[in-house]
Amino acid sequence: MARKKKGRSISGWLVVDKPAGVTSTSVVGKVRWALDAKKAGHAGTLDPAATGVLAIALGEATKTVPFVTDAMKSYRFMVRLGAATDTDDAEGQVIETAETRPTDDQIEAALAAFRGQIEQVPPQYSAVKIEGERAYDIARGGEEMDLAARPLFVEELTLLARPDADHVELRMICGKGGYVRSIARDLGQALGCLGHVAWLRREWSGPFDAAQGISLEEVEKLARSPELDARLMPVEIALADLPELLLAPEGAVRLKNGNPGRVLSASAAPGDLCWGSFEGQPVAVGTYMGGELHPSRVFNL
Repeated sequence: MARKKKGRSISGWLVVDKPAGVTSTSVVGKVRWALDAKKAGHAGTLDPAATGVLAIALGEATKTVPFVTDAMKSYRFMVRLGAATDTDDAEGQVIETAETRPTDDQIEAALAAFRGQIEQVPPQYSAVKIEGERAYDIARGGEEMDLAARPLFVEELTLLARPDADHVELRMICGKGGYVRSIARDLGQALGCLGHVAWLRREWSGPFDAAQGISLEEVEKLARSPELDARLMPVEIALADLPELLLAPEGAVRLKNGNPGRVLSASAAPGDLCWGSFEGQPVAVGTYMGGELHPSRVFNL
């Protein structure tokens, strides 16, 4: 018999402004403990050295995680020019240096190649799976891999500041699966000066902004309190990019049982992925067809 999970059946989203020096997994564990939640997950890993938006899903909100991981995200980061590291960030060992330093105009010109639909090779130290094993585990064993390039849409890549000859601050807005460390590495190679990420901050992710974030210290301070519960955002905030369908009472009942349910009003076309609500609560996500919502995910709220 499977063991019953301890904790409360609490659902919603909590945005944590992740500090440097902790893993995303450890933040999830801390939030789950602080809220005494049965179930928790996150929508997009941040490297331990990175800071910023880490959206934590509790309970039924975990069913909406894919809609946040697929959304656009914004990163602000500093590239250290003149050195490449084995991890493509400041945490790694320097493996090569260069004396060349580009001008601001040369940097601006080089950035153009990293906008739009591009192909990006993940860092050696990444969570990409190679025959069932994480790339970072293989890299820690001293083995170098030929990782396949992956498509990435970069909506914006902007030069924000040039504090000195060795550093350049950038902002990138991109789609799912983007590695800022790969941008720093490849930009440095394109400029002939090498480069790696000095620091990185995720400013926003889908509907979640750093301004909404709670610090890890505050999570610990407010643990197991109504004040922390009050910081939760509703499950449906992750569904902001999908059309909402208002459900008929009998439709809501059918959907909760996993069956197609009748819709009262719809701002969607047949075949659209939508979410249905009844009396202000999300009931299901699914496909709109023939005046009904055909569920793919049902919420138990």
